[in-house]
Amino acid sequence: MPELVARPRRSAYERVVRPVLYRLGRGDAEVAHEQTLAGLRLLGRIPGAARAGARLYGAIGSTTPRTVFGVRFPSPVGLAAGMDKNGVALRAWPALGFGFVEVGTVTAYPQPGNEKPRLFRLVEDEAVINRMGFNNLGSAALADRLAAYGELGYPLGISIGKSKITPLDQAVEDYVTSLRRLYRYGDYFAVNVSSPNTPGLRELQDAGHLRELLTALHTEAATLTVAGLARKPILVKIAPDLTTTAIDELLQVCTDTGVAGIIATNTTIGRPGVESHPLSGQTGGLSGRPLAEISAKIVAHIHHQTGGALPVIGVGGIVEPADATRLFDAGASLVQVYSGLIYRGPGLIRTINRSLP
Repeated sequence: MPELVARPRRSAYERVVRPVLYRLGRGDAEVAHEQTLAGLRLLGRIPGAARAGARLYGAIGSTTPRTVFGVRFPSPVGLAAGMDKNGVALRAWPALGFGFVEVGTVTAYPQPGNEKPRLFRLVEDEAVINRMGFNNLGSAALADRLAAYGELGYPLGISIGKSKITPLDQAVEDYVTSLRRLYRYGDYFAVNVSSPNTPGLRELQDAGHLRELLTALHTEAATLTVAGLARKPILVKIAPDLTTTAIDELLQVCTDTGVAGIIATNTTIGRPGVESHPLSGQTGGLSGRPLAEISAKIVAHIHHQTGGALPVIGVGGIVEPADATRLFDAGASLVQVYSGLIYRGPGLIRTINRSLP
């Protein structure tokens, strides 16, 4: 178990709110997740709450907006995919200080995901293991919801993945279907080929499969652009478990096919620093503090290999402002938070925003 650095007095969220959340559903982390989303959905319906919260938590007025792959971000700190898969709380996230949000991962077909329980907190290590399995209502349902929202007022990323029932040799059409349905609503699209929780999905990171998939997605995007829609950036989300050789091959494919950026990284199938934890044997991807060093190294490698020409969204292990700073220093243009929000609450987003130059 990694040694934790001494911290200042815990926040009100950590002292009061978090213990209540952790008791929900007799400690079932997914119940706490669902109840949190329900509460945020209600918050988003309160007129003016999002803008007031954004000022309080630092996404507005305390950071310099950044333009990355042609998209203007009011703050470089975003919410990672997986937290709000179906986009139910999109009006509320700015109230917590997020400058952008990534919904999904969404699939062409609705699917329930893997058997429960499937989400586990490793509290002592500020880590999470999940094997959710892309549980979502499907890309058609998400398109309907986004149409009903109208203008959100901040950049929206949409993560797309392969449906579990779709054979690997038909994966391309599965992704293309979701892109087609959602294209008018996203400011960028993340191609998730790196989740460990859908059988065979990570094979799509191989150069041949990835080239075919990205070529098809860009062809569909070009068709939709001709039909009158603005061209949207397409990014690829990679696993932290790839060798440097595999990353370099992937980067070459991304460069050749016109990918706009890389999201580094997804969860890991390894158990760095938590091998002795009683829950370490649970199947699924590990996120949170143990991923910090791995993600930073991969971000730095990508930045070096591409000479900074390929923007990187750094994600993984951000539980302190210093973790975000390390990713920016490694070459990330933007960062995303998920597990850190579970352990530190919205105050983490505020402190990251306020620590930025």
